[in-house]
Amino acid sequence: MRVLIEKLRNIFKIEELRSRILYTILLLGVFRLGTFVILPGIDSSTLQDSFSSTSGGAGGLLDFVNTFLGGAFARGSILALGIMPYISASIVVQLLGAVLPSIQKLRTEGESGQRKMNQITRYLAVIITMGQAASYVVYLQGQFGSAVYGNGVLFWLTTIVILTAGTMFLVWMGERITDNGIGNGVSLLIMIGIIAGFPAALVQEGSSTLPMNFFIEILGLGVVTMAVVALTQATRKIPINYARQMMGNRVGQMGGGNTARQYIPLKVNSAGVMPIIFAQAIMFLPATLIQFAGGSGSLSGVVSALSDITGVWYNSIFFLMIIVFTYFYTAISVNPNEIADQLKRNGGFIPGIKPGKKTAAYIDNILSRVTLPGAIFLGFVSIFPAIAMKMGASQGFAQFFGGTTLLIMIGVVLDTLQQVESYLLMRHYDGLMQSGRVKGRKKSGLAVQGRRG
Repeated sequence: MRVLIEKLRNIFKIEELRSRILYTILLLGVFRLGTFVILPGIDSSTLQDSFSSTSGGAGGLLDFVNTFLGGAFARGSILALGIMPYISASIVVQLLGAVLPSIQKLRTEGESGQRKMNQITRYLAVIITMGQAASYVVYLQGQFGSAVYGNGVLFWLTTIVILTAGTMFLVWMGERITDNGIGNGVSLLIMIGIIAGFPAALVQEGSSTLPMNFFIEILGLGVVTMAVVALTQATRKIPINYARQMMGNRVGQMGGGNTARQYIPLKVNSAGVMPIIFAQAIMFLPATLIQFAGGSGSLSGVVSALSDITGVWYNSIFFLMIIVFTYFYTAISVNPNEIADQLKRNGGFIPGIKPGKKTAAYIDNILSRVTLPGAIFLGFVSIFPAIAMKMGASQGFAQFFGGTTLLIMIGVVLDTLQQVESYLLMRHYDGLMQSGRVKGRKKSGLAVQGRRG
């Protein structure tokens, strides 16, 4: 405990870090307060009671959506759509960047190109949010008409405008956290929405389950958590050497440092939490489509099957999407050609591999090999909540037992701790841990990571 208190004191001794942490906490608090501001024309208490009693496949998935939004979806909040429309827009822009030369060119223009891509993403997010806001109104009026006392064109327009403004406000807030706070703002907003429901789910599971079963579930949660941490931290280290050059009367090394300790760290899961967020955002679409499919017909049956979070079809497609998005996001975030060029410019080389194209091909081959087991494990962890529910765990608790919620929470926490660790080490304080290493502490490794062109 004394060591923990000392670490916290060191953190708050650094003025910039202290300001960033307090700024982040303030904005996250504003986000949580916003989830309790109700839309005009909505009876929140009636809506929550009706939502809780909803059964069936669609209800199960929408309850899962509600978990991501910290209860705002079922509460009829002005932030009921959360930041997921922006994530969906980001997916579309990323996909377009892989096929459209104009988008690819923007990605090579540095900061100015990134600003233009961000602007395109925001405009697209507004369009997607307006469409989802209209679907949300249809859903409320169709399923929970007793909780909606607003009607007419004015109700529709005000609700769509407010929900769209709420989502864009969260986008602005996420960017402010990223720029002036600590951690990735968008990911933190998602994590806070998830973790808000954990205490209630834990209490409910403990009160409705036999003590021994509850102990086994907690033990299983700990094992899965350790496995996810191991996946997030795992790297494949490629050793590198530097060419020697004459420096005065001595033979020195370009790049400095002990070559035996220099390496390129390729992460087993280079994509982080983004494949999970991308796949989950797409899997939310059936819940929207089912509102327009009617109560019968082949389309309704297909969409219902894809909305059952414990069903075979839903989890099979979700599993495959995780693998595809892991490779996709790795491909656009790690560029072997750029890494090889950087090594060549700095006089570095991989022992036994020729510099240039041979080095790029070697790195790409290793990256493909280490990404496959990482993607498969990521997929299994993502569908584990469905397995836990089949084994008797309640849906509310099973969502934290693995899957998207746990992956996002661990990934975001580790990313945030990485930034805190970096601030401490830059100010010559000890890191957060006496042993081990928080992801990102690179004092003995060469951090080279580039984007694919």
